[in-house]
Amino acid sequence: MLSDNIKKGVERAPNVSLLYALGLTREELERPIVGIVSSYNEIVPGHMNLDKITQAVKDGVRAAGGTPIMFPAIAVCDGIAMGHIGMKYSLVTRDLIADSTEAMAIAHQFDGLVMIPNCDKNVPGLLMAAARVNVPTIFCSGGPMLAGHLRDGRRTCLSHMFEAVGAYHAGTLDEQGVEDYTENACPSCGSCSGMYTANSMNCLTEALGMALPGNGTIPAPYSARLRLAKLTGMKIMELIKNNIRPRDIMTEAAFHNAETVDMALGCSTNTMLHLPAIAHEAGVSIDLDRANGISAHTPNLCHLAPAGDTFMEDLDRAGGVYAVMKELTRKNLLDTSLITATGETVAANLENVKNLDPEIIRPIEKPYSANGGIAVLRGNLAPDGCVVKQSAVAPEMMVHEGPARVFDSEEEAIAAIYAGKIAAGDVVVIRYEGPKGGPGMREMLNPTSAICGMGLGESVALITDGRFSGATRGASIGHVSPEAASGGNIALVHEGDLIAIDIPRCKIELRVSDAELAERRAAWVCPPPKVTTGYLARYAKMVSSADKGAILEV
Repeated sequence: MLSDNIKKGVERAPNVSLLYALGLTREELERPIVGIVSSYNEIVPGHMNLDKITQAVKDGVRAAGGTPIMFPAIAVCDGIAMGHIGMKYSLVTRDLIADSTEAMAIAHQFDGLVMIPNCDKNVPGLLMAAARVNVPTIFCSGGPMLAGHLRDGRRTCLSHMFEAVGAYHAGTLDEQGVEDYTENACPSCGSCSGMYTANSMNCLTEALGMALPGNGTIPAPYSARLRLAKLTGMKIMELIKNNIRPRDIMTEAAFHNAETVDMALGCSTNTMLHLPAIAHEAGVSIDLDRANGISAHTPNLCHLAPAGDTFMEDLDRAGGVYAVMKELTRKNLLDTSLITATGETVAANLENVKNLDPEIIRPIEKPYSANGGIAVLRGNLAPDGCVVKQSAVAPEMMVHEGPARVFDSEEEAIAAIYAGKIAAGDVVVIRYEGPKGGPGMREMLNPTSAICGMGLGESVALITDGRFSGATRGASIGHVSPEAASGGNIALVHEGDLIAIDIPRCKIELRVSDAELAERRAAWVCPPPKVTTGYLARYAKMVSSADKGAILEV
């Protein structure tokens, strides 16, 4: 056992004395020691129940003959961090989580790990750590929030809440209406109830093979989530016994499966940052453009919020991620020979799975669209690519051309939107919000929600070198690379320039000649850094562009 490095032989007697100080017995030290990486805290709604999940996992480990020992991982609630300086600290935590988990796992020589995440950067951060440490590892998330219900009975969620603020500023919703959403949009613990980033990543953890079935969809308040946690604790002992490690599971073919499931589910655009970063840690290279190749032959089977009016609890009832994967196998779109954290292959996992509700999970011959949920666009505005959740774009905005309305920060843009200065047909450009320029690549949920809430979601596009929440809908195009702070062409856009967007053709063009762009570039001066001290300043110096996953480059 790896843990023998801290507990076997006379030379390790000092180490053992400290393990005894924890109250561990000789009998417990004779068993495999399993690190339980708990993201429990009291500020993130998706994590407030993780103490119970953690206890259930520990019970499962003990039942199967292991010794569980918990240590923590941090997590940020993107919704609470949204719209202020706090959002600069969201994406950057992904690397803090990976680094700190690596340090704890290797320093203490755990024989295996159970990761207990739930929210946006916490899940990919722990997947990165799992690939990096590469001891037997399995995931058990905290589960999604239930959908809310307004006073009139309509179901609601966090994306509706943000759009309600825009509706208020447009004069179409009064304060009492806003309060109705405020009180009812988030009715329980769990990751927010639509196919937002947290739920996208928890579902893709199943698709990658790193979690048991139901991990992405069983609602947080359900007792089935506790049973899943106990089974996960038991399963890690099998993975340790059989020496099945993350890099055995997270192969290039597994990432191809995950991207395919991503397209079918209609996941958050943030997956285009996280999957490459996780793959990088696993020694696998993911090119951004391959997303379009996968999308071209992967139908979009689900329209969960914000793309539609169904929620994670509906997907769970319909059969969950495995039911989506089963549909994809009907056209041989997945590699089913791969080993997973169940100890079985994908084929074995899916053998008895059925799609229980074809209204929630469309049969593969009757999809929402023939193409997947995400598209990567290229052109002179984004030579290295940009990303849009095409499954959440109104049909009339799939092709659009309009004048640029240029802002150098999210705050400037949101003020103009609320002041009624954005008109139908405009293309809002928000720059200097990328990984380096932000720094931290803030999510633009407030501006996009304001646009939709004010009735402009079918007539206004938004382009940014920042990123979007999974709760964003509309013609919202992010991850523009190279970013403005690195001298990308988005820095050269002038007020009123025409921008042409053609999502079906994966094109985005700034209607300005090469000669004019060269003149502008000669005159361009990069603004001074927005942050010059602390972790964000260090992050800005090390982070790669978004098209590479915003990874930290050594």
